[in-house]
Amino acid sequence: MRWITGIAAALLTVTMAVPAQATPGPTWRLHTTGSDARLRGLSAVSPLVAWASGSAGTILRTTDGGRTWEQKAPQGTAALDFRDIQAFDAQHAVALSIGEGDSSRVYRTDNGGKTWQQTQTNQEPKGFYDCMAFFDQRHGLIVGDPLNGRFEVLATDDGGRSWQILPNTGMPDAQPNEAGFAASGQCVATSGANDAWIGSGGGTQSRVYHSADRGRTWHATATPLPSNASSGVFAVAFRDRNHGVAVGGDYSPPNAGAAATSRDQGRTWQAASVGGYRSGAAWLLGNAVVAVGPTGSDLSLDGGQHWRQFDTGSFDTVDCPNPVTCWAAGEHGRVATLGVG
Repeated sequence: MRWITGIAAALLTVTMAVPAQATPGPTWRLHTTGSDARLRGLSAVSPLVAWASGSAGTILRTTDGGRTWEQKAPQGTAALDFRDIQAFDAQHAVALSIGEGDSSRVYRTDNGGKTWQQTQTNQEPKGFYDCMAFFDQRHGLIVGDPLNGRFEVLATDDGGRSWQILPNTGMPDAQPNEAGFAASGQCVATSGANDAWIGSGGGTQSRVYHSADRGRTWHATATPLPSNASSGVFAVAFRDRNHGVAVGGDYSPPNAGAAATSRDQGRTWQAASVGGYRSGAAWLLGNAVVAVGPTGSDLSLDGGQHWRQFDTGSFDTVDCPNPVTCWAAGEHGRVATLGVG
């Protein structure tokens, strides 16, 4: 309860017109990981257990709240870039590597990373997996860049032990050059048992795709975020099936940020502004949302309509699975938990 009270107090002070030194506010508390990898994959299980993944075949796990970390990657994967990871507890996790052709792979461990089973390998030379999300411990989706004019979606119903490419007949046509961004493992999000959303960029419009049937059919909606080869929606996050945020902007240069909110399952989006390009977002308490990127972190207390920057450090991804647990990860092995300064 002390931790919940502290986080809540920190969130409230962000909007109070008092000197920063008078009342503590939210702050990231860095943990030493011993890694220099860029960590774009993150799955926080609890205040004690978290997994992070990234470049140079890196998969890290902590079971003591970030005090110590162990490299848990599969053998022979040093050339892979693990851009996403989904952990169910300290023993069970699914990791996604990205890249063209067979560089896009999926691995699963059932013993805390001691051994891994390779459960999926991309067979399309031009295929490229971007991100992954689970509805529960059995059902999940992988989103890949468009093939034959439509986004590729894979599904599992056994916790990532096997995957099936879903028919693309229920997927709208992609715009020329439209794709997902494998920047944080958050270009796809889920809520409840059936709803999923995909964020995109690269085309003439940035878009969010919504599925209400666990990835079988989709509807695409344009968002106010800019879209070109280096800009669009980089992360989507939904508090429930109705309330969502989309963050992104332009990563080149990384100071052009943008955001949008939806209150109707992603059917319509309203523009908002963040402090810079942001690649990750996660919901905290109530209407509170945190967004992270290479130039800093922002906090919103009204569901993403208004944001205030509270940190200038570099992070790529963030995961807050419950009101008392919020982790962020990024370049040079940076991992932190949210606390009160």
